[in-house]
Amino acid sequence: MRHALRRLRTAAVTIGACTLGMSLLSVPAAEAHSVQPVAPHSERAPESEQFAAEGVTTVGELRTTAGALSYARDGRTQVIRHPGASYVKVHFSSLRLADGDYVTVSSPDGRESYRYDRYLNRATGSDFTTDGLPGFWAMSVEGDTAVVTLHSSRSSRGNAATIDRFWRGYDRAEISQHNLSTQSVCSTDARRDVVCYQSSHPTEYARGRAVARLLISGGGMCTTWRVGNTNRMLTNKHCFSTQSAVSGSEMQFNYQCATCGGNNPGAGTKVSGATLYKVSSGGSNELDYTLYSVNNFTSIQGFGTLYLATTATTTGTRMYIPGHGDGRPKRLSIFEDTQNGAACTVKNANYNTWNISYSCDTSGGNSGSPVLNASHRVIALHHLGGCPSNQGAKAHLIYNQIASLIDNNG
Repeated sequence: MRHALRRLRTAAVTIGACTLGMSLLSVPAAEAHSVQPVAPHSERAPESEQFAAEGVTTVGELRTTAGALSYARDGRTQVIRHPGASYVKVHFSSLRLADGDYVTVSSPDGRESYRYDRYLNRATGSDFTTDGLPGFWAMSVEGDTAVVTLHSSRSSRGNAATIDRFWRGYDRAEISQHNLSTQSVCSTDARRDVVCYQSSHPTEYARGRAVARLLISGGGMCTTWRVGNTNRMLTNKHCFSTQSAVSGSEMQFNYQCATCGGNNPGAGTKVSGATLYKVSSGGSNELDYTLYSVNNFTSIQGFGTLYLATTATTTGTRMYIPGHGDGRPKRLSIFEDTQNGAACTVKNANYNTWNISYSCDTSGGNSGSPVLNASHRVIALHHLGGCPSNQGAKAHLIYNQIASLIDNNG
């Protein structure tokens, strides 16, 4: 994905007059209120570079641009904005910083901020992702604006950083437009924000904290979760199955609404994928799992973990599913059709060799969600939608294959 850099041109226009799909606004760090923005051209990257994976919800598009931070006083801050975007993830093709200098990628209010220096050390700076090409990707920022700032006490006019690409997240209408719909919401959608169950189902709520939203290579979405007592995560093989994809992806914990039905999630805690440990054999209709670890594991340990059932479940077992269907803030499927109505249950514990079936509501983005029983053990790994037989891979069969790689004692 190499693209020729274009020189920035100063344009005396206001933000309101900007008609580009994305605005890259260059403003001085100390005089942002009085400087006219710069709006260089940006465009959708070629289709061959867009995210596409069978069975994975596409939630964003890759765009190319030409931006730079310089040591000149009037070039130390740029604002990347795509109106209506659900997130912005910035790529630096180069970083040329002196010792002690750093750049930040932040939300406009500063509540979400990531810091990078010349060493890209996760122990002293922020997490990041890579794609095998020169440069690195900053962690995504929620919303449609990312503020990129150079922090330095030096006075010179050298170039400090180059921005050549960014992912911007689709809104809900665009997600529907770009993804085929499989009927996996059976009858009425009974899912609710996890916080809705904090009082009535406190254990289900607590167990759901170990479940995270998985942003795959900037543009795809699944669900993932901690398994066992060590640094291990599970998701579906069809979500990702290579080391490069693991390294290019983010796991976002605590992405859930603060109030029931409030549509008010915070940014949560984001970490990047570290090491790929094992991928199931066979197709996506079989066990369909990927086992991997994350960077900055200590930052997510407080969200708890889940444990695999080591024996087969039975038909009629009560069950529930926490996950990020459609890439939305975490929801729980506890009831079949109506709140406080019939509870979700296993419809067929031996649907086929690899799977159980249920009609508990799911949707695209739920791939990789844990299916838990009333004892709060994971009995299946959700991976196939299609009412009335949504399907999850049998957890005890997955356990048999990864037992030596996890600590399932809990």
